[in-house]
Amino acid sequence: MNKSIKLIFLIVGVVLLGYGIYTMIIPETQISIGDLDLVEAQNNTDAYITIGLGLLALLISFLGSRKS
Repeated sequence: MNKSIKLIFLIVGVVLLGYGIYTMIIPETQISIGDLDLVEAQNNTDAYITIGLGLLALLISFLGSRKS
């Protein structure tokens, strides 16, 4: 596998993993206007998918480097 492709997979994997963990830790949106508080809890399914894709990209990056 080409070095630039491995680097791209590595960077994409780290970014997706970080974003997925961030969306899982900060799962709600809150708006406060005076005495009115609006809280919307988000679904974590997208965070799990993002973390899974990040791990897959990292795995591809590391396995591609071992075969070369």
